[in-house]
Amino acid sequence: MSDRPVEFSDRGGWWMARARPHFALRPLLRSYDGYWEQITLPTRVRTVPTRACVVIINLGPPLFQTVPGSDRGREYGSFVAGMYDGHGMYISPGGQRGIQLDVTPLGAYTLFGVPMARLTNIAVDLPDLLGGGARTLVGRLADAASWGERFDVLDAFLLRRLDAGPVPDPEVARAWRLLNGDPAATVAGIAADVGWSRKHLTNRFREQAGLPPKVMGRVLRFQRAVDLLTGGAGFADAAAAAGYYDQAHLNRDFRALSGCTPGELIGGQLEQQAAALAEPA
Repeated sequence: MSDRPVEFSDRGGWWMARARPHFALRPLLRSYDGYWEQITLPTRVRTVPTRACVVIINLGPPLFQTVPGSDRGREYGSFVAGMYDGHGMYISPGGQRGIQLDVTPLGAYTLFGVPMARLTNIAVDLPDLLGGGARTLVGRLADAASWGERFDVLDAFLLRRLDAGPVPDPEVARAWRLLNGDPAATVAGIAADVGWSRKHLTNRFREQAGLPPKVMGRVLRFQRAVDLLTGGAGFADAAAAAGYYDQAHLNRDFRALSGCTPGELIGGQLEQQAAALAEPA
């Protein structure tokens, strides 16, 4: 029986179970987020670029991922979505249940043991990436008696992979910290800081983090703006604080990365939250 602290929350139609990973894993991912749907309703969810690789360990029905602008796509059970610089759509039949991990790009490089450039703008079935051990993991998580026990199983699995996985170049790790921490960081400035040429930095960073540093900076700027707007900032203030030249620059990036305007994206997120809160428990 697990004694791990687990925080439960009712999102109105969804239950969430959250716990902190083992301390050695925390630089790579912030939390374990379990979820299960109380009311079985079909849903369509827009996906946009984030600052993390998303791992879904699916303990319910499969999801269908569509390609933007068409009805083409494929079904996924448990999967890893690499770093994206565009948007997509997931369609669920309802009855979702599973665990989501948001892993830093360099954490994913270590835990999955493959160049992240191989996963750019795609999702890969977990067993195809990690082999039969992933199927065993999903089975153990499905059979676990509690969420605390599930998270203990995840700790053990990921710690083994942490010990065996590749270590990012110190220069790439430094470049990631600079990009993630400074909206004004430039590729030329980062290359000078780490002592590499721009070309070498771009190649090594893309291999280990999944996107070239210039594109990664664009995704991080977009995510800063999303966070600010979701928190109630005005468009002009969010554009300035996130590192855009002006509001028109912000609008162009939102259309390119999310397929909609800032107002449509943030409004849609807030409507989804309000709808979730309005659902009966």
